[in-house]
Amino acid sequence: MDKSFEEKLDELESLVKQLESENVPLKEAVELYTQANKLLKECGDELNDTKELIQKISEDGALEEFNG
Repeated sequence: MDKSFEEKLDELESLVKQLESENVPLKEAVELYTQANKLLKECGDELNDTKELIQKISEDGALEEFNG
């Protein structure tokens, strides 16, 4: 099951807090950074898809299908 956007944001926030810790070994920091980067891309993609979907809403309020 895929994580929701909100779950991804929560995980990203947790990763950033860990990275901001002064006691993270270099190898772990690289792994955390890699995970955070992946989540950031996934969230950005989801936001872009949602933006495009919203732009497809016609003037009368009907939702047109987005084939992204």
